[in-house]
Amino acid sequence: MPTTIEVESTLTDRYQTTVPETVRHALRLGKRDKIHYTVRASGEVVLTRAGVSDNDDPVLGQFLCFLAHDIANHPERLQTIDTGFVHRLQLLTDGIEVNFDATLSADDE
Repeated sequence: MPTTIEVESTLTDRYQTTVPETVRHALRLGKRDKIHYTVRASGEVVLTRAGVSDNDDPVLGQFLCFLAHDIANHPERLQTIDTGFVHRLQLLTDGIEVNFDATLSADDE
């Protein structure tokens, strides 16, 4: 029979809480992971790790987390893009239409 683990956490004034370490380990939760809540008619709430959407790219997600962390820690590294660079990009892409919803051909995959 599986072991039952019981832990508690406290709500802040803003209704936030820290997920206890034992729960994070049991659900294999990491930073930025999502939690799914199932509220039953009895009032019981079941927490599970939310599944990754087919649209989520784990590599892109990790890269975006890296960027957010780097920007937060080193805002002095941010630079503006000059209008000349933007103009060059517009010239290079002028007249090119892209359908992001189109299926890739076998050659492109």
